[in-house]
Amino acid sequence: MPDPRQVRDTMSAAIDGERLEAHGIHVLIGDDEAEHRWVRDEPSDVYSVSKGVSVLAAGIAVAEGVLSAETRAVDVVPLTDVGPGVDQVTLRHLLTMTSGIDFEWFAGQPVPGDDLARTMLRAGSRGPGRVFQYSDASTYVAMRMLASRVGDVRDWLLPRLFGPLGIPSPAWTRCPSGYVLGGSGLHLRTSDLVRIGRVLRDGGRFGERRIVDAAWVAAMHVDPRETGAPAPWSRYGMGGWEGPGRGWRLDGLNGQYVFVSAVHDAVIAITAHEESRDHRLVEIAAEALEGA
Repeated sequence: MPDPRQVRDTMSAAIDGERLEAHGIHVLIGDDEAEHRWVRDEPSDVYSVSKGVSVLAAGIAVAEGVLSAETRAVDVVPLTDVGPGVDQVTLRHLLTMTSGIDFEWFAGQPVPGDDLARTMLRAGSRGPGRVFQYSDASTYVAMRMLASRVGDVRDWLLPRLFGPLGIPSPAWTRCPSGYVLGGSGLHLRTSDLVRIGRVLRDGGRFGERRIVDAAWVAAMHVDPRETGAPAPWSRYGMGGWEGPGRGWRLDGLNGQYVFVSAVHDAVIAITAHEESRDHRLVEIAAEALEGA
């Protein structure tokens, strides 16, 4: 089993050598940990890593019988009209980015219409399950589905995910209507990300506590869908991307990563503000594990 201190030192040397703008790395192998900081470990926006947390939220809800993966969006999000084919769009379609709805929206862009969920669901679907389109809006609508059953998603997760992982009251950016963005906007520390990675690595468990079903975690990365894009964006599961190397990752803008390698019993969390070569950070993580 690799030594996390060796992996940390290899990573930090490579990051410094390539002048990448990292904030922190946290390496967990087995139960042994090592970290390196360039700046203090403060909560910051982890961007699309938020999608992976939203997928965990959905998995917890499915296990509790709040929703099923096949619950249709139109059954729980109040609407007066929907586009053609949208009545067949399910929670699973939204989490896998395969709703078939031609509606691309990301946090930071203006919210179209009077309600983001309604605007998306009023657009027509080209066929649920057939077309991949990556969009923050898909995860947002999935979390709107959950909110319709549990109320505030972030508050509902406090005793189910954040509290058990020792993540105190994380902030989550909200839309003008007060709902969490879902696909982005969750503010976490590097040390928080490695705890989420432990849940992913250990098949839904955090120590002795079951957080989410193992089959749900497996669906996040096993048999990912071909997206039609080049690597590293070529294969997507449910909140998780394939690679690099023999691992898989949650992947956020500017270098926010939870990299999981079951082969090495490892999790590597990275936070950064690297605007031009962000994917190089997680490549360095994979290379450091393989070389340790």
